[in-house]
Amino acid sequence: MNWEQIPLGPLQTNAYVLSNNEGEAIIFDPGGEGEKLITYLKEKKLRPLAILLTHAHFDHIGAVDDVRNEYVIDVYLHENEKDWLRDGSKNGSALFLGNQEISIGEPDQLITEEGKLTIGSFTFSTYETPGHSPGSVSFYHAESNTVFSGDALFSGSIGRTDLPGGDHQLLLTSIHRKLLELPEETTVACGHGPTTTIAQEMDANPFLSGF
Repeated sequence: MNWEQIPLGPLQTNAYVLSNNEGEAIIFDPGGEGEKLITYLKEKKLRPLAILLTHAHFDHIGAVDDVRNEYVIDVYLHENEKDWLRDGSKNGSALFLGNQEISIGEPDQLITEEGKLTIGSFTFSTYETPGHSPGSVSFYHAESNTVFSGDALFSGSIGRTDLPGGDHQLLLTSIHRKLLELPEETTVACGHGPTTTIAQEMDANPFLSGF
């Protein structure tokens, strides 16, 4: 299993493409520039099986319909944000993009609880990690020793909590009780910026001390 980080969209949000040796792939958070992402997939001869969304803020969803329609695949999103894809006031695009408000099709599959999620040969442990947004989910892929955490945890920082539905204390609880319980060598594939590890954030993240 291999994955590639691809910054996309107006905020250069990190999309991730996780693939296996058979050329199957899972796409996380395609934030924009759908043609660029599709060109990458075709050049690498990858066949996407699904799109997994860590949450539904506008900068993580801009290319969802481009990819979904090109490959006819399902989009997975937590039920707490099931109506955010169509609603610019909830996904933030109305506030940040103005007349370029993002409204896309509804999710095909709703994540309703934590547990195992298997798509083809890919298996993830799903963790509810709200705080940045009410439906934030982190996907832990044990085979590649990676957690796709969206905007919950960053290298040396944590997600913002000043947007609708944000909760600073809840985010800290999510990080400590879910993400920091993962193996310390786990790579954290963040929604923005460089990747990090659980060990590095436990040791040096100033937002996580004194919890």
